[in-house]
Amino acid sequence: MKTLIVIPARGGSKRIPRKNVRIMCGKPLIVYSIENARALKQVFPDCIDVAVSTDDEELGSIVRKRGVEVIDRPAQLAGDNVTLDPVICHAVSYMEEKKGITYDTVITMQATSPTLKKETIEKAVRYFEESGFDTVISAMNKPHLSWGLKDGVITKNYEKRLNSQQLPANYIETGGFLITKRSCVTQEGRIGEKVSVFEIPEDEAVDIDTYSDWVLCENILRRKKIVFKTMGRMQVGMGHIYRCLTLAYKLTGHDITFILDKDSDIGIERIEASNFPIMVVEDDRELEKVLKDMRPDILVNDILDTSLEYMIMVNKYAKRIINFEDVGKGAKYADAVINALYEKGDKLHNEYYGSKYFCIRDEFLEEEPKEFSEEVKNILIIFGGADPSNLTARMYDICKVLHEKHPAIDFHFLIGFAYPDKDRIKDDPDNNIYIHRDVRRVSSYMNRMDLAVTSQGRTVYELASMGVPSVVLAQNEREAEHVFAGIQNGFINLGLGKNTDALTIIQTIRWLIQTPKVREEMRKLQLSKDFSKGQERVIHLILNDLDDED
Repeated sequence: MKTLIVIPARGGSKRIPRKNVRIMCGKPLIVYSIENARALKQVFPDCIDVAVSTDDEELGSIVRKRGVEVIDRPAQLAGDNVTLDPVICHAVSYMEEKKGITYDTVITMQATSPTLKKETIEKAVRYFEESGFDTVISAMNKPHLSWGLKDGVITKNYEKRLNSQQLPANYIETGGFLITKRSCVTQEGRIGEKVSVFEIPEDEAVDIDTYSDWVLCENILRRKKIVFKTMGRMQVGMGHIYRCLTLAYKLTGHDITFILDKDSDIGIERIEASNFPIMVVEDDRELEKVLKDMRPDILVNDILDTSLEYMIMVNKYAKRIINFEDVGKGAKYADAVINALYEKGDKLHNEYYGSKYFCIRDEFLEEEPKEFSEEVKNILIIFGGADPSNLTARMYDICKVLHEKHPAIDFHFLIGFAYPDKDRIKDDPDNNIYIHRDVRRVSSYMNRMDLAVTSQGRTVYELASMGVPSVVLAQNEREAEHVFAGIQNGFINLGLGKNTDALTIIQTIRWLIQTPKVREEMRKLQLSKDFSKGQERVIHLILNDLDDED
């Protein structure tokens, strides 16, 4: 089947002057269509010719440089009011005369659809060849309640008001391509009697007509394919999951996928609930197959220490690699290693240390710390989404003891969705103990508290942002190495939770209750920290946009 692809491209443009030759993301706009057309020629090498119809010398030079036929468009076909039909008919007749052949199929590809993917056009051509239609038009399905004008009166274009997903299909031409039989191409038209549409995704459907279309296309073309490899299970908690979700929500517009190992059961559950795409792999061999297929622009590893073997493998397939909390042998193979929980001064080689890189959730940037209270009325107990050391159960018993001496204080337990001992931990109004499960907005609880008991992970940064003096009990040896949760930043750190006896915890909390000056000083130290730029710094590192990193 002999096919001709015609790309019509005038030099004049009223809304965006010279738009077809303007540089978009590093190359002239028309080049995107040329590359798509040439990609089709590689798939169907024996049956496709490509030509650009233009009235512009500069455009012609750009096209010829890329080895594509240029058809000089007559002046009478280059006016603002001339439709595409006679332009395409002229191009087809010119090419048939030059080649001495008659084409079977003519494809019109607009020069103003740079986000259209070559895979989409290839599928559309195969659909046309197999379907038997005279004409196939690129279209986007956009069901919407709409109104029209009939006899001077605004009239609804629907019978019943429904949600958009319940409305009938409403196909809008995108201008990306029109595939038709040669016999349908005339001076007056290109559409045959048997017509179908080929539905394309919304982000491939942009036809540049205005400056806002141009900006949208640039954003789409700059989109990165980003993979978060992370974990969430009882032994390691949920901090890695929550950090990755915080970043994923900020990377709006990019193509995000999560990959988790099969044993990350509670992590898988939380990512699925977030509605981000997720893939579950058995082992690193299966991960390699996935990465080989995806070829991500950026791989974010939030899996603690990496091995040399792992990092050498993932470097084959990802263009840029960012690791979190990685002090393993593979860290040196990452483009950047972000260790916000460790304080080692300035950047060392590819490592970025310290609380300035902590990615605090948006909710903590929106909430305001409450006024300091000399009297302790509310104490918060929070040990993360999973609490692998079950410090919650220990504090539950300790709070009953504290209640005997401090009957006016309320104890608020924030229990994560993955906490395993939830059946035992229940409201106990007699001891002023109140349980809050899987809280969606933790900040709204923290900013009402006068004192807190917590583990030594990301929660200490959140408490610091709300100015809540806290007693810290580490979940494990690695967490105990995080030095932020010290007296220099407003925390009383009692070390590893399992090694700290109940009496020490009780005495420490009572001392803080009775010494408002100490709590006030702790609060001042906490609020002296600025976490507002942490997300921004990390996003810049992920996207390799280092000019604004500081």
